[in-house]
Amino acid sequence: MPRRTATMLASTLMLIALLCAGVFINVPYAEMSPGPTVNTLAEHDGEPVLQISGRKTYPTSGHLNMTTVRVTSADYRMNLVEAIYGWLAHDSKVVPHDTLYPDGKTEQQSTQENAEEFSQSQESAKVAALKQLGVPVTSWVIVSTVLKASPAEGRLHAGDVIKAVDGTAVKAPDDVAKLVTKHKPGENVVFTIVPAKDQASAVKAHKTATRTHDVTITTAKSHDSGPERAIVGISAGTDHTFPFTIDIKLADVGGPSAGLMFALGIVDKLTPDDLTGGKFVAGTGTIDDDGNVGPIGGVELKTVGARSQGAQYFLTPKDNCAAAAKDAPSGLTLVRVNTIKDALGALKDIRIGRTADLPKCTAKG
Repeated sequence: MPRRTATMLASTLMLIALLCAGVFINVPYAEMSPGPTVNTLAEHDGEPVLQISGRKTYPTSGHLNMTTVRVTSADYRMNLVEAIYGWLAHDSKVVPHDTLYPDGKTEQQSTQENAEEFSQSQESAKVAALKQLGVPVTSWVIVSTVLKASPAEGRLHAGDVIKAVDGTAVKAPDDVAKLVTKHKPGENVVFTIVPAKDQASAVKAHKTATRTHDVTITTAKSHDSGPERAIVGISAGTDHTFPFTIDIKLADVGGPSAGLMFALGIVDKLTPDDLTGGKFVAGTGTIDDDGNVGPIGGVELKTVGARSQGAQYFLTPKDNCAAAAKDAPSGLTLVRVNTIKDALGALKDIRIGRTADLPKCTAKG
């Protein structure tokens, strides 16, 4: 056999061997790719995404699309060939598996956490939108979760309203932790609460629950990575009542990143102005009750997904601007926003064609 032929055959066999090895070698990585985008102003799976009753609504046009990212499942084992392909591909991102599923988190745990974050983002979107419109919203601090085998288990329950801690009125969720950590582990702390079922009955009857009772809990020592402190094993959150009904109908989506676009969709439906002027606007970003927009993960993939669906403008959280601008899809204008007010101002500029005034994202932010 000629030497050249033998060399080519050996090289081919070596390549085949490497490819075969790559297929069977698992690597500790996961993949992210552009997911679906959904117009918050339109229908999804046959029903409106935003459903408002008890208040006058107005026609809308154009798009205010929320965007998503697909991720491989927690138990998916990527091989070396797939990882290399993902690293080279423009429309996907390969990241360490622990980035998406830290501390051995299971698929079920991740799904549950994402569902909770999605639900909270919906509530914050409603509050931020109504505050922007000057519509009053009633809020109160609640027990959000109770850890198993913690001092609070069986003593406090999710949905209980926290009126005071040690006699000091609670006005915000952060107040609870501040008051508890004034104690040393092993000391008693007194929660003044309205039980969840009493609060639910009062809300249903459009009344204010007034009957409270005290719950005394003995604090324990924290065992997390933070400084040692007294804990009772709960997380506090906020619940609200609205003067009319706002339902967000969108299944199979998780995480907090659609908050901004939900809030803008609600504002659009409740005001006579057509916010987009018929333009295709997409975006992303968390939102809090005060309308502050926060950063999200996978922004580079969300811009790709948005542009592939026809988006012309992408509302981008300020802290995501630099990452998004590094490889922005052609034809997509990245607009920097830090609050819902910023986003509404940008939409006005887009609507009237004053795009030169838009605060655009750059590689510096």
